[in-house]
Amino acid sequence: MTQTPQQAYGAHDLLWVSTMPTAADGAPLPDWAIAACRQGAPVVVRRAPRGADGLIPVGLRGSARNERCAGTIAASAITRVVTPETLATTATAIPHDAPFAALRTLRALAPALDALGWAWGPTGGAGFALASGLPVLHGTSDLDLVVRMPHPPSTAQRDLLVHLLDDTECRVDLQIDTGHGGFAFRDWLASPHKTLLKTDNGPRLVADPWDDGA
Repeated sequence: MTQTPQQAYGAHDLLWVSTMPTAADGAPLPDWAIAACRQGAPVVVRRAPRGADGLIPVGLRGSARNERCAGTIAASAITRVVTPETLATTATAIPHDAPFAALRTLRALAPALDALGWAWGPTGGAGFALASGLPVLHGTSDLDLVVRMPHPPSTAQRDLLVHLLDDTECRVDLQIDTGHGGFAFRDWLASPHKTLLKTDNGPRLVADPWDDGA
């Protein structure tokens, strides 16, 4: 499940670090964030500009839903990396009677997502819980997924994804990663020619999220 740390870290990658992150706004980290880091919780790579200092933009999370904090960490402090794609390989090992709907839904969707041929994996609370073993999921937790889709899907592929997401035990929030940004699959379906694309340089409305020059 562990990758050797590399130069490039993608959005949604989980990082274990040897030093305390710094809050992005320069303020002291909240007590819950310090406690989470000391407990061994990973941080998650977030989309944000990366400066010449080489700092990686990350997000910290606690056990409560309102415990979120933006921070940065030096690449030299990273000791372990787990990607969503790596977590996807463990999805079919989740017990059928897993205690949370998000995990049961992940197990149920995994074979069909594998069959589509794209790289994909769980993010959000489900990915965090699978990678860390920490109790961050709740009975009403959604399942967050990312699919690496460098080219637009065919009509058949799009329709299959729609069918998969409409027949699940819990709500599934699917993000499409084009390689230069990410967007919400449901939002794109609703407005395919005006999509909010999240990039490392901020969000922007685009006519075609797969057009790198848009």
